[in-house]
Amino acid sequence: MARPLPKVVTLTDKAAARMKAIMSKADENFIGVRIGVKNGGCAGMEYVMDYAEAPEPLDEVVEDNGITILIDPKAILFLLGTEIDYVTEKLSSRFVFKNPNQTDACGCGESVTIVPATGSVTDTLINQD
Repeated sequence: MARPLPKVVTLTDKAAARMKAIMSKADENFIGVRIGVKNGGCAGMEYVMDYAEAPEPLDEVVEDNGITILIDPKAILFLLGTEIDYVTEKLSSRFVFKNPNQTDACGCGESVTIVPATGSVTDTLINQD
């Protein structure tokens, strides 16, 4: 019997609560949140988040803390093992990606350098019995 696959991303309680609050105020009835990465910024890549209306054919679907997360298939290896948190500071509040594949970030915090996951995590995903 195969053991369950690890989740590509997880949410802290604070991140899940904030996503639920944002989605409850949306004009449309969305099924969850779409997460991915795109090329851009001074460090090379940026995280992207948006409402999800429906899954795309190859999306990775993750259920965590009551939130449905749809992950762009091109982003999976860049996001493996990522924990998403929601942080409130004196002058700002934001989602923070704690990504073990992130190797650098720009000074303003808007873009990051991410390398695809390798090693035991991807071996676990590929070599399921």
